[in-house]
Amino acid sequence: MSQLFLRLFTLLILALTPLIPAYAASDGRPIPGMVRVRIETSMGNIVVALDPRRAPRTTDNFMKYVDDGRFENTKFYRASRSKSDPTRRGFIQGGIDTDFRRTLLPLVPLEPTSKTGIKHVEGTISMARHEHPDTASGNFSIFVGPAPFMDAAPGRLGYAAFGRVVSGMDVVKKILALPTCCGKGPMFGQMIKADVRIIRAVRLDGKPAPTTVVRPWLFQPKGQRPAPAKK
Repeated sequence: MSQLFLRLFTLLILALTPLIPAYAASDGRPIPGMVRVRIETSMGNIVVALDPRRAPRTTDNFMKYVDDGRFENTKFYRASRSKSDPTRRGFIQGGIDTDFRRTLLPLVPLEPTSKTGIKHVEGTISMARHEHPDTASGNFSIFVGPAPFMDAAPGRLGYAAFGRVVSGMDVVKKILALPTCCGKGPMFGQMIKADVRIIRAVRLDGKPAPTTVVRPWLFQPKGQRPAPAKK
């Protein structure tokens, strides 16, 4: 009887597994083929799993920023909410903002969704860029709800999605709900009034491979340098 119950229980678990959202997975275990990063913020942690097989250039660029510590003491500065469904659709944006001292060159060529197959859905992480497609650097977005308008389509290059949130979507949604104001152009009214600090971004899988590129933001006069993140 006990063996029969165990088999039935196992079958039930297997049947329910596909119903569990992708972002509900624990950040405590590796995901085959993915590289996880824990983004520690002043509002809580967000863990993303990046896809180096389908988006190799974009993932490699992001991991250089992570391994170099270029995201340390940066921020989430933008919350773009859908006018029709502001609590369930939109994205948050963060990273180095306009601190060009943290920028790595060359900038990253666009890996469109039409080539990677990674779409902009709930929990997707995607690179921000300027009008020219090959200008991604150290700013990224995380999406709440689907955003097909960010995908590549005829006559539209779209943006480079390269992974998904596996833990911390509640934190993403809290940031999305923060009061906003100001901004220019497409960012008008979307700048978070009180920036959410990115304390650090930590690689959870594989061995760190920092670059040898100089880190000029660290060379500040004594008394002006931000306190290092506690390990």
